[in-house]
Amino acid sequence: MNNFKKIGLSALAGSLVAFSVNAGEMSVTGSAGMTLSQADETAAAGLAQSDSLTFAGSGETDGGLTVSVSFEIDGDNAGFDDRSFSVASDAMGTLTFSGSGGSSVMSGWDDRTPNAYEEVWTGTTGASADVVGGISGTNLIRYDSPAMAGLSVSLAYQDAEQTATESTYTDYGISYSPEMVEGLTLGYAEGEYDTSATLSTDESTMYALYTMGSVSVGYQTSEINAGTTATTDETVSASISYAVSDDFSISYGTHTVDFGDVTTDQESSGFSASYTMGGMTIAGYMNSTDNVAGATTAAADRESYELSLSFAF
Repeated sequence: MNNFKKIGLSALAGSLVAFSVNAGEMSVTGSAGMTLSQADETAAAGLAQSDSLTFAGSGETDGGLTVSVSFEIDGDNAGFDDRSFSVASDAMGTLTFSGSGGSSVMSGWDDRTPNAYEEVWTGTTGASADVVGGISGTNLIRYDSPAMAGLSVSLAYQDAEQTATESTYTDYGISYSPEMVEGLTLGYAEGEYDTSATLSTDESTMYALYTMGSVSVGYQTSEINAGTTATTDETVSASISYAVSDDFSISYGTHTVDFGDVTTDQESSGFSASYTMGGMTIAGYMNSTDNVAGATTAAADRESYELSLSFAF
């Protein structure tokens, strides 16, 4: 990531000001549910609760900017979890500042292949996603441009002084949906942060998505390079999803991790499905991973599953 991008994003961070917003609207949405899951054949199945409340509001400034704010409370935290505000207009795009739970471009694009519920490596004990992760966390700034002729640009920045676990982080992504090919979306993104005084981690990903009627297919390849063979991994994902009806969807996908310091690839595959009726959603997956973390023993071939029941209100 060159210095020009870092300087531009730093200037963007320093340009934030307070806005006076006219009377707007407030809303509260929420969800509650439970899951039954098993991480592999040797583990016991377990039950868990999921719940969330989101308070959201928006209004418009005298200059025509739409200002929105959102706070989430869920069972994972004693207080607020995700919280953010954004300033947007049709001409300017959207600038978002996340006090917590922010998503960078790379963390939002780590897996763009379609699925009905979860990714195919999810839930399996020891299975490494090793996809590009970007940064998700506190005090993160993100900008998403409006689409022009099918082309849009996204940028994200997080300052090193705002977290104890990461250095200054920057990334960007470009998404293109050509008007001459309806249903096709192409994307590329890359990010960078320092892992030590002498090494930096570079991440990149590219994907292609195509939707025709009820069928969506996707292909994505990603690379993480932290300067050594042991810290350089590549992944390839592919999946297909089918909307059986407006309420019922199914999907199948594969995911391969090529570890830089291990000769055997980790290979995952799985099915997922979801059914929605009103505010109720029933979903689940069945995943299988061979050579977990690059190991070749029989115990390194594992299966997992999850069933979920949730209600939105």
